[in-house]
Amino acid sequence: MRATLATVGTVVLAASILGAPTAAAHEQSFDAVSPPTEEQRRAEAESAPDGQADCSDGTAADTYACDNVEMVDHLWLEDLGLSFANDMWGWTDPATHRDYALVGGAEGTVFVDISDPGKATVVGMLPRHIPTSERTSWRDIKVFDDHAFVVSEQIPHGMQVFDLTRLRDERGTFEADAHYAGFGNAHNLAINTDTGYAYAVGTSSCRGLHMVDVSRPTEPSFAGCFAAHGYIHDTQCVTYHGPDTEHTGREICVNSNAASDGNYVSVVDVTDKVNPTVLARMSYSEDGYSHQGWFTPDQRHFLHGDELDELDRGNNTRTRVWDMTDLDAPRHTGSFDNDTTSIDHNIYTERELAFASNYTSGLRVYHTGKVDEGELKEVGYFDLYPDNDNASFEGGTWSNYPYFKRDVIGVSSMDRGLFVLRVTD
Repeated sequence: MRATLATVGTVVLAASILGAPTAAAHEQSFDAVSPPTEEQRRAEAESAPDGQADCSDGTAADTYACDNVEMVDHLWLEDLGLSFANDMWGWTDPATHRDYALVGGAEGTVFVDISDPGKATVVGMLPRHIPTSERTSWRDIKVFDDHAFVVSEQIPHGMQVFDLTRLRDERGTFEADAHYAGFGNAHNLAINTDTGYAYAVGTSSCRGLHMVDVSRPTEPSFAGCFAAHGYIHDTQCVTYHGPDTEHTGREICVNSNAASDGNYVSVVDVTDKVNPTVLARMSYSEDGYSHQGWFTPDQRHFLHGDELDELDRGNNTRTRVWDMTDLDAPRHTGSFDNDTTSIDHNIYTERELAFASNYTSGLRVYHTGKVDEGELKEVGYFDLYPDNDNASFEGGTWSNYPYFKRDVIGVSSMDRGLFVLRVTD
């Protein structure tokens, strides 16, 4: 076990951090979880001391069930200096071409150089904005113009801005380069890197889309608020280049909308930040809590996850496929249920693959070759929570990042730290 920043003792996650949310209070309500014991973690560490393990005969390191996905590296929470890990993003330095994983957790945001396979190295940490002796909520991170933007449920956290080029020469504990105080807390953050606008969701000031101009990263400024649909849990905002030519070049946000009147996928034109335009808002059957989704690269389809349908409706892990060829009238064309009962969390697409972080069943890799027919196909997985596949929030993977220069995927595990994985087939 590599102690690379700070050593954290027994991992005990408080009730304010993890657990089973209700649709009305998901963004702030979590139950306690039971992380792996010291004996379990020690056994795992000893079975793969270098963090590298091929997927052989259905397992890696005699611990993690897998198929067509191998482990390139692994850092435990102790290695990261965190007591709990959650969201992650990534950055490739345009000058040095080194890859960095940006891992959020209770204590702050950790920067990890993953450029050398098997030699992941913690470079430093940006601590939470408000120092406190108590463990506080998660962080969510996005990157624009070589700067990391970090939000948190912690009040008042606002948005930290950090110049990532500092990682070339600096090590240790960092201070933010700028801070945006236009909201106190936020659940998550999206950035349209084409336009330089950030969209914070679930903020204390605008429950929908709190829009921030970050075109000058260290001078963020308020740009607008879209609140007509109530609480938005997550969003992807893009400059549209898909098949609906009526909207070509417009700035479009597709939202996972868990509002007081139900669960929706909504589409909003935010080109005019002062006067956003609603294009569509679609409900769907067997809903629980509209959580997160992502366009396919051609923007013809949107893959969407509902975080509570497995728990409340008894579904297997479900991903819904939305046909987005008409942004004014998207259609739900199919649902893919894999063979586990785990709750799904975050999904991202790259080329013809979709990478899904499903809490207790780990990283799942889906092929999108038949997405036009409303179908997905599972082609690989790495179960980094070997304890079970329960429809629960007891541990496992929160998120992943498949866009590094190197052909690897970073995967954050709430109870086991950072995994660096690679699809082998």
